Amino acid sequence: MTDQLQVLCVDDEPKVLEGLVLNLRRHFRVSTAMNGQAGLDIVEGNDPPAVVVSDMRMPEMDGATFLSQVKECSPDSVRLLLTGQTDIESAIAAVNHGQVFRFLTKPCNAPTFLAAVQAAAEQHRLITSERVLLEQTLRGSIKALTDILSLTNPLAFGRAVRLKQASAEMVTALGLSVSWQIEVAAMLSQIACVTLPPGTHEKLYYGRPLTNEEAEMVQHLPGLALQLLENIPRLEAVRAILQASANNFDGSGSPPGCAKGEATPLGARVLKIVGDYDALEASGLEPDAAVGTLKARRGRYDPKLLDVFVRLKTEATPRGLSELGLASIRPGMFLAKGVTSTSGLLLVARGQEVNVGLLHRLRNLPKGTVREPITVFVPAEESTKC
Repeated sequence: MTDQLQVLCVDDEPKVLEGLVLNLRRHFRVSTAMNGQAGLDIVEGNDPPAVVVSDMRMPEMDGATFLSQVKECSPDSVRLLLTGQTDIESAIAAVNHGQVFRFLTKPCNAPTFLAAVQAAAEQHRLITSERVLLEQTLRGSIKALTDILSLTNPLAFGRAVRLKQASAEMVTALGLSVSWQIEVAAMLSQIACVTLPPGTHEKLYYGRPLTNEEAEMVQHLPGLALQLLENIPRLEAVRAILQASANNFDGSGSPPGCAKGEATPLGARVLKIVGDYDALEASGLEPDAAVGTLKARRGRYDPKLLDVFVRLKTEATPRGLSELGLASIRPGMFLAKGVTSTSGLLLVARGQEVNVGLLHRLRNLPKGTVREPITVFVPAEESTKC
């Protein structure tokens, strides 16, 4: 027996809906709707159906239009179209444009209809299983890389975390629904820094002059990052973002043939802004001065995105600054300064949000290892408790 996946049947004829439910109810959870809008209300709910079956001819919204909208709001829902002989051309067009998995002609006998829905249910399982597998593979691969970075180079890891946070804020402000590629690119943007000698990376991080040999090593970092990521599946968009993130918006100073302007991936344009801002802050500039420097660099940044970034910095909610002992640090706080050992070794870079894992890591160190007090930003609701 087929697992109890949900199937949505949409038809404006009650008798037809009754017949469809009769054929499916022993094998699936079945919901029904008598028009396209009612069907969309179900699809957009908390439990999108695995399979959507729709009649072609319905008032106000025909089946092809309805299923096209289903694809937009629930792409994992597999779509079937029921059509009469006179609608064959419309049905074929819908299939060719990728809107439906299969179409069936009316009248359709019960075994054929059930077999088609079961095939659609299996297609849904394949789609969702592949996505889960890919997400787990990506998540595991990225976590392994960033864990190495956090252990071997806290400075680079701290910058990666800050770039991810800033990129996520930009994505939210821009109203983008898909952001994971941009955030992953931000987290992985510093991965090649593990190849730099500690002294060289420290000079790069704080914007200090590099020797010719060090400058040559730094020039190879973008290529090394791409090499590290080339064997991880489904990261094509991430690699494209990283490859273009150093390009200037107007094309000046970029290698010949590089994309410029809005042809540059959006994520690269975002990462260019947040990365340069973070570097300016690390060099010792106050936030207002860092923003002013970005605005003065004409041609380097997408002006629309820079306006969004400046607005976010201007409207940022002030956070209380406190100096606390390690025992008083709580999850949800942000490190305003790096956490160092009593011997001066950097343990955790500034800008990171305190979480349970980070607290356990610091508190498990031998007593007296962590230099206190620790400077943190305290959320407004917590500031009165400290």
